Amino acid sequence: MSDPGSQTPLSRETDRWLEPGKVNIQIIYLLYLVGFAVGITVIIGLVLAYLNRDKAELWARTHYTWAIRTFWIALLFGVVSALLTTVLIGVLGFVATAVWIVVRCVIGLQRVAREEPISDPESWWV
Repeated sequence: MSDPGSQTPLSRETDRWLEPGKVNIQIIYLLYLVGFAVGITVIIGLVLAYLNRDKAELWARTHYTWAIRTFWIALLFGVVSALLTTVLIGVLGFVATAVWIVVRCVIGLQRVAREEPISDPESWWV
């Protein structure tokens, strides 16, 4: 009989999406976009970004920073918009925040497909 402990585990292709890099970043952006329908996916994307930012290559690290800042800035805009709903302008703030998130995710997806870094990941704009 052979010792089961001496066998090396088979590499699974599905584990790729958890490792830092192109596929993982694409998953994060998609989780952010799906977050409009299922809110918890945004938190999952944020956790993935925080877990992989320090382990990634330089170009990918800019995408993780971009995704993390997108979450926190959108949360700030959401809180301000919620406070402004008392004067009815907050509804426009929610719409503007949603558009801003979608634009940032689309820009990120386009750049990560070409494996290009985000030029200014610390920016508040797109």
